[in-house]
Amino acid sequence: MPQGALPFQYEIEGGSNGLTALAGLPIYLDLSSVMGLRESVGRHVHARQGGQGWTDAEMAMSLVMLNLAGGDCVDDLRTLEADEGFCRVLRRSAIAGLPRARRRAMERRWRKEKRRAVPSPTSAFRFLERFHDKEQERLRRALGAPKAFIPAANAALRGLSLVNRDLLRFAGAQGVDATATVDADATLKAVTKKGALFCYKNFRAYQPLNFWWAEQGLMLHTEFRDGNVPAGHEQLRVFQEALTHLPSQVKKVRARSDTAGYQHELLKYCESGADPRFGRIEFAISSDVTQEFKKAVAEVAQTDWHPMHRMVRGRLEETGAEWAEVCYVPNALSQGKKTSEYRYLATREPMLERELPGLESQQELPFPTMNWEGTRYKVFGTVTNMDWEGEKLIHWQHERCGKSEEAHAVLKNDLAAARMPSQLFGVNAAWWWLSVLAHNLNAIMKRHVLGVGWVEKRLKAIRFSLINLPGRVLEKARRLIIRLSERQPMANFLVEVRRRIAALVPVPSG
Repeated sequence: MPQGALPFQYEIEGGSNGLTALAGLPIYLDLSSVMGLRESVGRHVHARQGGQGWTDAEMAMSLVMLNLAGGDCVDDLRTLEADEGFCRVLRRSAIAGLPRARRRAMERRWRKEKRRAVPSPTSAFRFLERFHDKEQERLRRALGAPKAFIPAANAALRGLSLVNRDLLRFAGAQGVDATATVDADATLKAVTKKGALFCYKNFRAYQPLNFWWAEQGLMLHTEFRDGNVPAGHEQLRVFQEALTHLPSQVKKVRARSDTAGYQHELLKYCESGADPRFGRIEFAISSDVTQEFKKAVAEVAQTDWHPMHRMVRGRLEETGAEWAEVCYVPNALSQGKKTSEYRYLATREPMLERELPGLESQQELPFPTMNWEGTRYKVFGTVTNMDWEGEKLIHWQHERCGKSEEAHAVLKNDLAAARMPSQLFGVNAAWWWLSVLAHNLNAIMKRHVLGVGWVEKRLKAIRFSLINLPGRVLEKARRLIIRLSERQPMANFLVEVRRRIAALVPVPSG
């Protein structure tokens, strides 16, 4: 009897056949082994209580692999478990290199024979709930929704940030620039959870504050927050914590941010050289366009405005925008001073959009504007302590808007952070952190293993061409063999990838 309109049908094959639809995913297990990811989780994350059942490392690795495989919720662990071939590799990787005593100890964690390679959704939820602090939740709700409150991370949640620090140390050992550019940016993650609070755009959301290592394409640090917490709230504290995560190979830091980072305590910290490790930190941060700033910009002579350029087909062309130095001292810094500690620059760009006649004063625009000689301009400000030429500095500061925001899109669309699993704040914070770990694992794979042609690829492309490959996992002489079709174009490349991973510089444990 036909099953459908076309002349094919499905048959269910019994027994253990070792088939996998994720023949490329084991290279991420290989990389995580070289970087000591399991050991790092074991050192820093102590969420599991007692000596029975899944270890913290097994839980974390399963959820990171779920992210890379394309799963977006805890229930997708069932689909990962159904991939028998990959589960064989995952099961073997958990004990690879362990002495017999350690393997026996892991076996004794189970009262019965362990049959699963990945935890059940129920077990995963119990693991994630260990990251939630009920006392902090009580304080959060007692304060009330309008008040900004950041729940303190418990020991398990802090452990995930330390695991990420170990990943960054591994990336540093492979060779990085001595100067690191750190971009600060918050992102809104819209949710329908009743426990989430309303953000400034009037929908329920969480608003993690993220610090991005631009040269390496890595998430340096993140702090998961409620939607009602302003992006600039306690930004200096989180920035200081993020700097401690940079590997020892980094000797100098430059910082970039939007107006959320325009806080004078942050600017003074960077300029004064108060950081115990990096000293004076150069920065370029978007400044608030206040009425006082507009007044200072209006006093700039027409001859002091310089055209902005961009490269088009190998030659420079004017963009229509202009920049100028502005003599401006904000009230917070004045206190008898006639000059500012920092440079202020303004950019103006003629508005191409026409306003509706008679409604000019009623239209609410998402950017500040000013009029010059009958022309209306968009106006933006930048504050810096750097001595670069103005146009070069403004272009460099604008680069912040590219990759750091793309990383937010990757976390919220390509990885499992697309869907928050719980009403509990700590559970969602751990889920976000695990997606960050998956993101950084993939970023290290692209930059330090796969090569230049892969660095710009999104996970969608990597899954299609490298991860989601059909294969069969066989066991021979106590070794696992992942067999691919000879027509698979990535077959030889996967062998080369494993050679590159084996040649990476490991980081000493601890």
